[in-house]
Amino acid sequence: MLKTALKPRWIAGLVFAIVISGVFVLLSQWQFGRSTQPEAPVSSGTEDAKPLVRVLQPGEFFHGSVADQMVTAKGSYDPDKQVLVPGRLHDGATGFWVVSAFSVQDAPVLSGVGATPRTWIPVARGWVADAAQAGAPPSGTIELTGRLLPSEAPLPGTAPEPGRATAVSVAELINAWEVSSYPGFVAATSEMAAGTDVSAAAVNGDLKPLNIGPQPPAQQVNWLNLFYSVEWIVFAGFALFIWWRMVKDDYRRDLEDELDDEHDENGAHREGAEEAPQAGPHAGTSETPSPTEQKVQP
Repeated sequence: MLKTALKPRWIAGLVFAIVISGVFVLLSQWQFGRSTQPEAPVSSGTEDAKPLVRVLQPGEFFHGSVADQMVTAKGSYDPDKQVLVPGRLHDGATGFWVVSAFSVQDAPVLSGVGATPRTWIPVARGWVADAAQAGAPPSGTIELTGRLLPSEAPLPGTAPEPGRATAVSVAELINAWEVSSYPGFVAATSEMAAGTDVSAAAVNGDLKPLNIGPQPPAQQVNWLNLFYSVEWIVFAGFALFIWWRMVKDDYRRDLEDELDDEHDENGAHREGAEEAPQAGPHAGTSETPSPTEQKVQP
């Protein structure tokens, strides 16, 4: 069969089948990539800053629809309510997030046991490489702009040191600060004090801005594209199978032709062997008359 496969036409057929299979494999990779792409683009509406008091209410569940929303708020910081969250990365370096309590002006006041006269929200003001570099938050009335994010989960079984927190967890922070709080936190991008931006992004100091962008939507598997991806792989294998099948059929035809030729040759030999004995009795015949015929005279 190898001799048949090495015929020029089947070598050319193999090259063509490999090219077709390669195209099918590329199409399979493309379909597989599309099967894991987010179907919905990031909403541009989250980049339009909205007042915090209109976006989220204290004491309510944090809705996923408001996550990543840029918000504005007016209020003030309490320098005594500030913690450092360790293990945070910035440009490949590990350091601390500086998280301060921000009293939101005109925010609804909660009622009940443990409620405070003012409503607060944790604000991640920036990142520092060393805990000693974390300065006090700006004083006075601050016009805050930042990205609203859901509360993180505290690390279980971990007791933070004084002035530290295991995560930006509202549940953990309200117990440490003893305040009423919103169910999320804000990553600050701008802090205006008397018309001057005093945020980490504007002041070139030890406190570095977080630069947290909108999070992409969760990837969902598109099963239809995944099915197409597998289908293209099957087509690639089928192209090579077709080539092999055609070579095999050609090989069988060659065998049949060889068997037919051998059969014809054997038949011719048998016919020649049968005709040879039949010619023997007539080999001695002659037209010479017998003696009796010679004695008869007219």
